[in-house]
Amino acid sequence: MFELIFILVFTATLLVTGVTMLTVFAGIAFAMVVMVLLGMIGAVLKILPWLIVIALGVWFFKSFVVQPRS
Repeated sequence: MFELIFILVFTATLLVTGVTMLTVFAGIAFAMVVMVLLGMIGAVLKILPWLIVIALGVWFFKSFVVQPRS
């Protein structure tokens, strides 16, 4: 949600300052790319503890629970 608000405020700021439409579109595209990348990094950092717990669970299951077939 923060990303969307940032893009809207950034676009409004560019339009009010009187820059050309080409510059506005370029600025919006660049801001979208930056916000998408930062949003993905934030999502990964948010679920990182769960990914570590899942990895430890799989390792424990494979190492101590499962018996190899003979």
